Order: sequence, then structure tokens, then C-alpha cells
Amino acid sequence: MRIAIIAGRFPVISETFILNQITGLITRGHEVHIYASQPEDASKMHPNVEKYNLLQQTHYIPPIPNNYLWRFLLGMILLVVNFAKAPLVLLRSLNFLKYAKKAISLRILYEVIPLLKSQPYDIIHCQFGVFALDGMVYRDIGAIKGKLITSFRGFDISKYLQEHGEDIYNPLFTKGDFFLTNCEFFRQRAIKLGCNENKIIVHGSGIDCSRFPFKPRESSSDGKVQIVTTGRLVEKKGIEYGIRAIAKLAKHHANIEYKIIGDGILKAHFQELIAELNVTEKVKLLGWKNQPEIIEILNQAHIFIAPCITAADGNQDAPVNTLKEAMAMGLPVIGTLHGGIPELVEDGISGFLVPEQDADAIAAKLTYLIEHPEAWEPMGRAGRAYVEKHYDMHKLNDELVAIYQQVLLNNPPEFPEFFDPSVNPTYVS
Repeated sequence: MRIAIIAGRFPVISETFILNQITGLITRGHEVHIYASQPEDASKMHPNVEKYNLLQQTHYIPPIPNNYLWRFLLGMILLVVNFAKAPLVLLRSLNFLKYAKKAISLRILYEVIPLLKSQPYDIIHCQFGVFALDGMVYRDIGAIKGKLITSFRGFDISKYLQEHGEDIYNPLFTKGDFFLTNCEFFRQRAIKLGCNENKIIVHGSGIDCSRFPFKPRESSSDGKVQIVTTGRLVEKKGIEYGIRAIAKLAKHHANIEYKIIGDGILKAHFQELIAELNVTEKVKLLGWKNQPEIIEILNQAHIFIAPCITAADGNQDAPVNTLKEAMAMGLPVIGTLHGGIPELVEDGISGFLVPEQDADAIAAKLTYLIEHPEAWEPMGRAGRAYVEKHYDMHKLNDELVAIYQQVLLNNPPEFPEFFDPSVNPTYVS
């Protein structure tokens, strides 16, 4: 199959779930082209980007100037230079009556330039609903051809709805050929918004379990307990409540250390909070780490927490990959009753689930785990088994190819095997 992937920016170090799908398709013999904007920091790339020569398969949108006069002048140059390649496509991109602000701002014109040399695709897979809205327009004006598949992954079906209204995806639900969500929580939301329930299934974000070796967890000889969180320093990750929980815990358990892997806009706020709570010796902000460094930190840890919350702007998480990675490595975990996380963490089996924004509850579960280290190994084994069964990327990539093939048969509702949990472990009823 010839497959077009439409994404936001590529490559992005935090979006390994997209990278895993792309490399999985390539290793299965399919031709993949990527359409995206250039990343803000090209120095941070997963090694598979180079291994699979993905930059050679990536077609970038020309930078769109913020200055409207300069944008217009460069846009006219692009129009003249490329007009002979696809005159009707370029003229349709300027249809102000149909596409309003997107056309007036010349955004569509700039965005279709990389598509002008593309041949028809079998599948156009849009990563995130917001980019599927663009893909729908590209297909409408004839810039790209193929079956349009949309993956809803998080902010696109939470925060984006709050910003743009719950009817924003109505045209996409009508014109799109098939839809995927990374958890049942978001599938049900899409159906409530108007998506045909026979055109949408759960297809989880996978990880390469072989990269995250299992290790039975046991007490350290020095008695120190290492606690870890991995995630962007943004509101929805709920890291503030992890810090506050550690501050409460430190009053009774001096021999703990909390390592936070990641960076983001709340870094300064967290630094101030750590100082205010007098836990600078207990809480360490480690910044971004590459995958081998993250694996090494997790290998030395005893407990992992993911204190995700619903942000003020409505942003929510699916079952986050960092939790899957920690569970794959045998760490007992603490998550929250948030978004798709309860579909990943089995409360009392692989870890614990607590309410959002509840530092006391996090501290209570941490206290239990610290005082009951005999629970670590069975919880870790349960977590590893669950991730291997439900989120192994090789199984999921096989499933993705099967989904593509069924969509190409023009009969997408015929997916009984994908809705049966006994056959398809990524579907959660």
C-alpha cells in the first residue's frame, strides 16, 4: 500500500507513537510518505528517524510568514512557480467563499505545495483530528487522493473541542472514511459528538516492549526508594500534585527521592514550588532525556506515578505511553481516574488509581507501597503482562495494516473481530 501520514510537526521526540506506526508500516513492506511542518528543535530525534531514512520521506510545508504582506508576496511566488503542476488545485485552495479564513490567510495554498507531486495514495492517515480537518480539505480540492483515516489521540478531542465547539468535527464525521481512538474513553466521546459508531474503533498506541526490559522490583540495600514521573511539564500531566504528595510523604519517610523527567512551560513554577515546600533535596527536575537515559533511570526506580488531571483548557490524556513503558519494566504505578488511564492501570493489581488533583491520595498510596515492598514484584509482573497483551506495537501494527485493508474494501463497518475483546485486546468494552 501507498500511505500518506499527515501530522503536525515531524519528527517530534515526544510522539514516538506516530514514529512506531510509520516504522511498523515500512518494515511490513508499505510505502510511507509523511507530510508535516518542520520541528522546532531538529536536534532531538529518535534514532529510528535516521535508521529508516524518514527525513527523505518527509515533505515539509513551506514556512508561513506571520507578516501578512510578506506572506502574500511569497504566496504569489509559490502560486506562479507551481501553477503548471496543478492549476485547479491551487485555484481551489483560494476559494474564499468555501474555505473562508483558511483560504484568505493563504494557509491552504502554502500547505498543499508539498502535495503537488504526490501520486494517489491508498490510505491518508491523519494523526490527530485537527490535522484530519486539513486532510479533508486537501482531498476536497484534489491535492491528495485516498481513503481518509483519522486518529483521535487526546487534545484534539478534549481541549480542541472547548476552544472550537463540539460541532467542529461534523464535516469530518460525514466525509471521513474511518476513525481510530487510542482508548474507549475517547471513542465514546467521538460517538457522542456524532461519529457513526460503526466507523470508529479503539486502536491503542503501542510501545516496543523489547526495548523496556522487565526487572523485578525489590528494596535497595540502603533503604532508599526511587520514585519517577516522565512527562512534559504542562498542566494536564498533574506533576504539581506529585510534588505535593512527595512533600507530605517526606515528613514521615526521609529516604525517598522523586525524579521528574521532562521539560515544559511549568518548569519555573515547579522550581518555585519545590523550594516553597522545602523538598529541594527530595525532588529533582531532570529535564529531557533520550530513551536510553530514561530506561536507565526507570531501571533504578521502585515506583512510577502519573498524576494526570483535566487541565483548565479541557485537555485530557489517553493511556499515556510513559505509563506503559514503566509498567513494561516491572514498576508498580500510581495513576489517576482520568481520561483513558483506567483502561491501562488495573487498580490494586498493577498499581493504584486515585482521584485527580488529590495529593493526599497519591501520598497515601505511595505510603502503602513504601511500607509493603513485597507488593512491588507481583504488581510489576501484572503490569508487564497487561502491556504485552494490549499495547505491544508489533501486534498493533499488524492490526493497523488489517484495518487499512478492510477500509480499502469499501466496507469499513465489517469489523466484528476488532470489537470483540477476546480477539482484539486493544478494544476495551
